[in-house]
Amino acid sequence: MINEAIEQGWVDYEISPAKEADDASWCRRVYLDVIGRIPNLEELQEFTSDRSNDRREKLVDRLLHDDRYTEAYANHWATVWTNLLIGRGGGMDRRDLTNRDGMMKYLRDSFATNKPYDRMVYELVTAEGATKPGAPGFNGAVNFLVGKVNEEKAVLAASSVSRIFLGQQVQCTQCHNHPFNDWKQQKFWEFNSFFRQTRALRRYVDGTRDIGYAELVSEDYAGEANDPSDALVFYEMRNGLTRVAYPVFTDGTEISRSGYVDDVNRRRELGRLMLDSKELDQMAANRYWSMFLGYGFTKPIDDMGPHNNATHPELLDKLATEFRGASYNIKDLITWITLSRPYSLASVLGSNNQVDDPSIGETPKFSRFYLRQMAAEQLYQSLVAASGGTSKGTYEEQEQKRREWLRQFVVTFGTDEGDEATTFDGSIPQALMLFNGELTQRATSIGAGSFLERLSKSGNSTTERLTQLYLAGLARRPTKREVKLAADLYRARGGNELEMLQDMWWAILNSNEFIMQH
Repeated sequence: MINEAIEQGWVDYEISPAKEADDASWCRRVYLDVIGRIPNLEELQEFTSDRSNDRREKLVDRLLHDDRYTEAYANHWATVWTNLLIGRGGGMDRRDLTNRDGMMKYLRDSFATNKPYDRMVYELVTAEGATKPGAPGFNGAVNFLVGKVNEEKAVLAASSVSRIFLGQQVQCTQCHNHPFNDWKQQKFWEFNSFFRQTRALRRYVDGTRDIGYAELVSEDYAGEANDPSDALVFYEMRNGLTRVAYPVFTDGTEISRSGYVDDVNRRRELGRLMLDSKELDQMAANRYWSMFLGYGFTKPIDDMGPHNNATHPELLDKLATEFRGASYNIKDLITWITLSRPYSLASVLGSNNQVDDPSIGETPKFSRFYLRQMAAEQLYQSLVAASGGTSKGTYEEQEQKRREWLRQFVVTFGTDEGDEATTFDGSIPQALMLFNGELTQRATSIGAGSFLERLSKSGNSTTERLTQLYLAGLARRPTKREVKLAADLYRARGGNELEMLQDMWWAILNSNEFIMQH
């Protein structure tokens, strides 16, 4: 289904796709996208030595369903969704009500058990309980909304839920009608009304003014006219007139106007209505497609609707319908995308598909795999994998080290949504950390039991060992120029092969090619 729709686009635009990526490149790609790191040398060799026709299907199945990879899969996707739901800085400040560990724990458990997507969304939107693991009534899902409901009449809660899960950017409609789509100011405040029974309460450490954790609760809402049986919301139009809003879903479905939780729990009603909406399915399909292919069917991916035409509207519809039909099994959706033809193509922009360049504003035709930088989290895990082992210490210690390392890469933009990104912009702290930080030092260590020391004892020749080094880092063989460079280094190092391999490995890990998903 995916292949037919994408291939029809190539015919329509009269372009030829890139060739299929070789097995090693595809293997590196799928490891990075599915479990958040590059394969180690043994994993890469295991895959490339498999000559069966269904080796790609077997690898995707193994990464998604084999117990050996459950932890890596759950950690990777918990990180992706934590960043999406609360931002890379969410829960990092002592005064923040959000507890990052609580958010991560909820998501890790959800992905480890392959919780259906619709159930996860319902839990995130309707959750009540404490933010912190170990606190009475702990429910990690509350960390999504706990920092968004108290300020500014829960505007951030409403805009985040509609954008992340329904693909509707409504933040500007709190003050005026949307210039392009059919969201009116009235519609925003109707959607916002669903969050008015929700409060985040601070719970203090006994006998102190230190916040121990926060609790998200549903409580009766009296409305702005102080009548809980008719709990209305006022908002002001640009012309100065004041209007009234009650909870009404985006499709026009109204719920009870009562603010009494016993009469109607507004967030639960919202969760139920969201699960019935086609937008939930389409947004999920669009988001996962963009995560694996580099671009979504719309740009931006979370601004969908008649005002923003999808590049492949029928495919988006069908993918969304199939996802719902598969009981929202995220692993099924990942399988369909990673085994599709567009995902399998080489990342080559040739004369036969030059019009397929979204980086200059063209609509994506998916006739090649689009190059993109790894996320900083993927780079971290890949450097850990490149050192030939796993992080040392307890999960908490590993997580602390990872967070300290990642701080160098987070750039926050001053938008309404507090948007942010990880960038490798070559700043001096970043460069120094990649050149000689602890992770790089460990990855390039030549001590007993290290990756390089083990590599130096393998293979039949120096050239073979150099080839293994390039396969491990870049999933390709060295070029003639790189082999000559290694020979020059070998002589400069007085015939010490291990030191030559160490220099080459350091250069590979610090190359642009290493930090690219290609």
